[in-house]
Amino acid sequence: MMDVRGKVLVVTGGGNGIGRQVVLEALRRGGCVAAVDIRRESLEGTVRLASAGDRLVTFVVDITDRAAVEALPARVTEALGPPDVVVNVAGIIQPFVRLNDLEYETIERVLSVNLWGTIHVVKAFLPYLLNRPEAHLATVSSMGGFLPVPGQTIYGATKAAVKLMTEGLYAELLETHVGVSVVMPGGVETDIASNSDVDAPGSGNAQGSRLPTTTPEEAARVILDGIQKNRLHIYVGRDSVAMGILNRAAPKLSTHLIQHQMKTLLP
Repeated sequence: MMDVRGKVLVVTGGGNGIGRQVVLEALRRGGCVAAVDIRRESLEGTVRLASAGDRLVTFVVDITDRAAVEALPARVTEALGPPDVVVNVAGIIQPFVRLNDLEYETIERVLSVNLWGTIHVVKAFLPYLLNRPEAHLATVSSMGGFLPVPGQTIYGATKAAVKLMTEGLYAELLETHVGVSVVMPGGVETDIASNSDVDAPGSGNAQGSRLPTTTPEEAARVILDGIQKNRLHIYVGRDSVAMGILNRAAPKLSTHLIQHQMKTLLP
């Protein structure tokens, strides 16, 4: 098992939701953390909650900006030392509408953040992780990355791509000391709708579904436990665990079930 105590962790999306709680939980476990987010005020809120002194540093970075992300590992190394663990949490949802009604500009934004942003982070940090005696890379996909959710079709497509990319990385890195995990949360009680600049009514946030939800604090504990145990697949929430089993056994049935649960959110 990897012990994060004394390790340097990089967490994107560290200003809110799951990312913020991963930062706080990593600090509680004795790690040093570089929290990355696009919003300065959100990072300042994380710093106030952490009260971690010089074990926490923050970087305002847009992960869709490849040059900014490529410069990040050196900045983290200068501030805290070489990164040992990278957890890419940053991501957005789409407006909760059918694909037929989704504007191309919105589609491109979701692709840019969820897929290209993740690729930027992985490409920037992987060479540094390969030089560490023990390291780990985790990306956050979604239950929507293995189960089609109506009204989140493009979001799900990006998260499915992240899932398969991460599984490919796992295969490529099997003979190295870099562990790889893909995280698949179900419904988590976060402000992802507002953080995605999506209107709350019918936006597809966790509270809009009748499926069980998980707190961000519990999600962070599950994620870090999974990283420390070097799990490839980290399912977060009873809904993700249950739907993962059902989708593998009866994919058509699971699709009908999620459509029935979520259809009231569609206009």
